[in-house]
Amino acid sequence: MIQLSRMKFGVFMAPFHRVGENPTLALERDLELLQWLDVLGFDEAYIGEHHSAGWETICSPEVFIATAAERTRHIRLGTGVVSLPYHHPYMVANRMVLLDHLTRGRVILGVGPGALASDAYMFGIDPSRQREMMDESLGIILRLFTETEPITYKSDWFQLREATLQLRPYQQPHTPVAVASVQSPAGVQVAGKHGASVLSLSVPRGLVRETNLKELWAIAEESAAEHGKTMHRENWALVVGCHLAETKKQAFDDIRVGGARVVTEYFGQTLGHEPPNAPFDKIVDFMSEQNQWIVGTPDDCIAGIQRLQEMSGGFGKFMVRVEDWAPREKVLNSYELLARYVMPQFQGSLEGITASNRWTRSKRDELQVNRRAGLKAATNAYDARRQ
Repeated sequence: MIQLSRMKFGVFMAPFHRVGENPTLALERDLELLQWLDVLGFDEAYIGEHHSAGWETICSPEVFIATAAERTRHIRLGTGVVSLPYHHPYMVANRMVLLDHLTRGRVILGVGPGALASDAYMFGIDPSRQREMMDESLGIILRLFTETEPITYKSDWFQLREATLQLRPYQQPHTPVAVASVQSPAGVQVAGKHGASVLSLSVPRGLVRETNLKELWAIAEESAAEHGKTMHRENWALVVGCHLAETKKQAFDDIRVGGARVVTEYFGQTLGHEPPNAPFDKIVDFMSEQNQWIVGTPDDCIAGIQRLQEMSGGFGKFMVRVEDWAPREKVLNSYELLARYVMPQFQGSLEGITASNRWTRSKRDELQVNRRAGLKAATNAYDARRQ
């Protein structure tokens, strides 16, 4: 396993809001969460794009990011992801460059083929072509980011005629790019081809075919080598459901109902995914055992991240998949526990503190002698002045 010096932490905000609640308040709660993560020192947040099915209600990550940028100071904001087959690539590039300037370089372009079959159906897009469309679009976007000469290009679904961007990217050499990967090799192949970062949106369990994390990264590196690119593990993000509390029992109890609802009502009954082989009240346990979710105390989270490091061979970003599965105060507390007790273990911020504590402990007897001697000298000096 490759040891990386400083792990980055963030969130992947689809988001997931149960049908039936006030959508305006749900969006406000999402913005409130990003403000809290900014205070806590999280590095990145990715915002999704969806247009149907009722749960994932942000249709334009760019508009959401523009709002969130005004309410935050440090956290980097990424599209998580723009579904490239739904858009003309010039418009995607243009919007992201504008955000790049407005945020002074705090944005990341996350891309994917489109996650919801219902979205592609509404737009009349052939599902079998979505990944090749994403690849084609990303190639053009990167050319627009980096080339100053006019680009003329004709596809069967978009066209450019002597096209250039008026604004050049704020970040150099261009706005960073990340590609979503969900179990199949397609995402990591495209990421390798274009030298982009990888957002692994689930830990593979062999639902399509048995491809583990190490194999996925090997595919990305192979694709990169074929196209003269280089992949960097520090830019590989694993997205995992995570909920923490002061005790393991409390953490499981917090999300036992809400977590099961996400799995059964949305992924099962709405999207038609195969349900887990577990009763409703044991779904949280099942997802935790399958390494899909990390549930428990900060120590459990530390162990879970270390386990994922072993499974993957090493990655640089731990992204929590945002879930609206518990009351607000419990959700906010979970992120605070992660920031206070988990993040420092992977970022080196405790090294000086623990070293200083060890040094002081090792000299405590000697230092106590010095302290008592100092007190005695001060007392003697006082008594002498009183005489």
